[in-house]
This record gives sequence, structure tokens and C-alpha cells, in this order.
Amino acid sequence: MAAIGRVLSPNDLEGVRVLVTAGGTREPIDPVRFVGNRSSGKQGHALADEAAARGAQVVLVTTANRPAGPTVEIVRVETAAEMEAAVLARRDADVVVMAAAVADFRPKAPADEKLKKAEGVPELVLEPTADILAALAEHKRPGQVLVGFAAETERVREQARAKLRGKGLDLLVANDVSAPGAGFEHDTNRVVVLDATGNEQDVPLTDKREVARIVFDAVVAHRKGQGHNSP
Repeated sequence: MAAIGRVLSPNDLEGVRVLVTAGGTREPIDPVRFVGNRSSGKQGHALADEAAARGAQVVLVTTANRPAGPTVEIVRVETAAEMEAAVLARRDADVVVMAAAVADFRPKAPADEKLKKAEGVPELVLEPTADILAALAEHKRPGQVLVGFAAETERVREQARAKLRGKGLDLLVANDVSAPGAGFEHDTNRVVVLDATGNEQDVPLTDKREVARIVFDAVVAHRKGQGHNSP
């Protein structure tokens, strides 16, 4: 099936190095508990498979225990710090798609042993995690394409546009995770794709592989605008 998909897909990313992140990070409280989120990694894995089908050399940095296409190189991580290290070590990719739900905060001092209920409610002090997208933007090289994701519950376009500008991204994919059938854990998604020039593309509810196709259509169009030649 993967081979058939590659034959039927456009070869417009042949030889392009693509880095995709997927899943939600888990920040330990103690050896058995963590602070996390509901991200399943389905959208990120769909993005990796779509890029590979279009001829890209794909590295997928993921927290999700999910399969990926046979040509996708998988790097398993768990925490935001591990994801940061894996991404920054590969930041020379031609296209970086940050679809992962990276924790904004983590426990400052995780316990070495399991916290006991009998000892009472622990005081959990949080500290910010590193901003991986900001670090990528700081070291962005000419011609590189940075794609961010924004999971929102209100004022989706407004907050997405602010993130796009504030992070210095080329493209941003935003969705309302409170909408029926969209966002975390679903097989479908409803998104808006924004670019740095002010264009917006609404994608109605559809399966996540179709969302991935539309995202990479936007990436290819952006690369052509930068003067990159298609195969």
C-alpha cells in the first residue's frame, strides 16, 4: 500500500529533507506520573507519511507509539527536553513541520520515588520548557520552510496569526480542538492554513491524511515562491 501511495502521489518533494514532530510530550512528576496532553500523534504521523509518499527524506520525531511508512526514519522521545534535543540536532532540514503538542511547562523538581497519597497533596512547582519553534526560527537558514501548528479553543484565527508573526514562521496550521470531530485523538480534523503574506485556506472536516496533503501542497507552493525548482 505504501508503494502504491508513492506511485500515485506527486513527486514534488523528491530529495527534500523533511523533519516532522508528532504526539504530546510527557513531563514527569515522579517515576509513574506525568503532566501531559491529549495529542495522539495521528496528524503528525499522517504528515510524515504524506511527505515520504511525495519523495521526501523524512525524519519523524515522535512521542506516539504509532507506525509510520517504511521509508520514514523514526526518532522516539518522551519529554519536551528530549524533543528539543532531537529537533535541534536535525535543524538543517529543508522543511520542518512542528505538529507535536509540546508541553509549555514541566515540574521543576520531579520526585525520584513515587509520591505516596498518605503523605498528603504534594506542592507541584512548574517551570517553562524551551520554545523549540523560537529556537528554530533564530537559526533559520535561507530557503528553509518552518511550519507550526496551533491548537486553540477560542479566537482561532486571531491567535494563530499572532503566533505566525511572533514565531517568525512561514506557514501555520490552526484548529479549534473543542470542535466536534477535530483535533486530539480524532481521525479527522478541520483546520485553517495561514501563511506569512496574509493568505488563509480553510480546510473543512476531513481525514488527517487529506489535511497533510493540503499542508504539503502549501509547503510546495511556498518553496516555488522562494525559487526552489520542482523535480
